[in-house]
Amino acid sequence: MSLLRVEKVTKRYGGLIANEDISFEVKAAEVVGLIGPNGAGKTTLFNCIAGATEPSSGSIWLGATRLSGLAPEQCARAGVARTFQIARTFGSMSALENVMVGALLKTHDMRRARERAQHWLEFTGLALLANAPAATLTISEQRRLAVARALAIEPVLLLLDEVMAGLNPTEVHEAVEVVQRIRASGVALLIVEHVLEGIMPIADRIVVLDYGRKLAEGTPAEIARDPQVIAAYLGA
Repeated sequence: MSLLRVEKVTKRYGGLIANEDISFEVKAAEVVGLIGPNGAGKTTLFNCIAGATEPSSGSIWLGATRLSGLAPEQCARAGVARTFQIARTFGSMSALENVMVGALLKTHDMRRARERAQHWLEFTGLALLANAPAATLTISEQRRLAVARALAIEPVLLLLDEVMAGLNPTEVHEAVEVVQRIRASGVALLIVEHVLEGIMPIADRIVVLDYGRKLAEGTPAEIARDPQVIAAYLGA
């Protein structure tokens, strides 16, 4: 049964069409990769799903809740959390306090928020850095911190935007392990990623965008040998 349904979504900015007639689904506890060249419309689609922008036409559903037209905080309360290409942290606040910000969306109990924050820091391998200012963390650690804060919202769907970009092989491996733990916890993931060696082994399905349209959809093995994908994304 589908958790997320993207139905014929189009997003226009004046005469520019960033997304055109895009449809796909994400099932519960499924990992779906969203790939494509720069400018393919991946981040615009993420923004539509998370409520940062409203589709010009089409609809987006999370279960029985229509997300399209909701504000970001309403989408978050409905069960959608996201990270960004550039990790957004509160630099002067500790890692624990950063994650508490996410937990406080669902509870006003500071003790409960602290407990949830500590849990997600441990889950993402950052427990020993709980009291460190976020600004002192490495890029890899800041990205995991952003994931921990998103998980503290207790989502059913997590949107990850290039969480592996710029990481070394060891850090990519650590990020993959976190994604696998998230899926095992029952949360579905939609992941925008350029690091194919990171996303291909863990995705159940891949959706490929090109020039704002869906070019292909299938298993990682099917996508890797699709001539259109090879030409558009990897180069002929």
